[in-house]
Amino acid sequence: MPSPPKFLSIHAIPPNWLRWVLTIIPFVLLVIIYGIASDIRQKENPSDKLLPTASKMYDAMKRAAFEENARTGEYQLWTDTGTSLRRIGIGLGIAALCGLLCGLNLGLFIGMEHLFLPFVTFISIIPPLAVLPILFIVFGVDELAKVVLIFIGTFPLITRDIQLTVKKIPHEQIIKACTLGASQISLAYRIVLPQIMPRLIETVRINMGPAWLFLIAAEAIAATNGLGYRIFLVRRYLAMDLIIPYVLWIALLSATVDFALRLILRTRYAWYIDSQE
Repeated sequence: MPSPPKFLSIHAIPPNWLRWVLTIIPFVLLVIIYGIASDIRQKENPSDKLLPTASKMYDAMKRAAFEENARTGEYQLWTDTGTSLRRIGIGLGIAALCGLLCGLNLGLFIGMEHLFLPFVTFISIIPPLAVLPILFIVFGVDELAKVVLIFIGTFPLITRDIQLTVKKIPHEQIIKACTLGASQISLAYRIVLPQIMPRLIETVRINMGPAWLFLIAAEAIAATNGLGYRIFLVRRYLAMDLIIPYVLWIALLSATVDFALRLILRTRYAWYIDSQE
């Protein structure tokens, strides 16, 4: 049996240029495959909407980004983007803050762990989309219900992740801090908190995907703007020339946020990156 290429072996350490090439290859292949498939369908039927050409998608996004909506007078793409980013930023931001505080205290204080952790675990196994109708009934169909859905979908997972991270801190460190006179508040917020901040950033990165899922689901059901709303609005017209660019735009926004969080990790918490490698 032939051995795999050296750069795919367990002990491979490819140079930087090869890492970039390996990263780009799947994207290039995807673009090539789509281009070939789109060209074939367009030749068979120039009015085909399933696989629009790059020029058609460019024209659709150009209209969405730089032409005012005749009814609202807004620039559709930027209005949708700002609305969706505001919703996901508020929902995920509050979930991260509450998850940090709850996870920190549940990991340190045994009584609080036994009191609240089973409840948080129970909440985490409930599919958030299953309670979406309840949220719309209780909070209405405005902004609050969408933010609450993102919160419910991400807060329990962030809390449990932070709680497990706190549990991994060596107990000897806790004992030593208490022996040197640290109060419980100082122990929690001056000794343990700085050590788990990098993990909070990591878990926010992980929960970015689910947060977008909950947001788009909520916008698809009850909204008048937003990226998810726009995608589900134009699907009835089979407007793939706008749907595909919107999906790619969401992916680009998520990748940008993910890159920013990784940059914070590397610049502010280099010691954490080194410990993971």
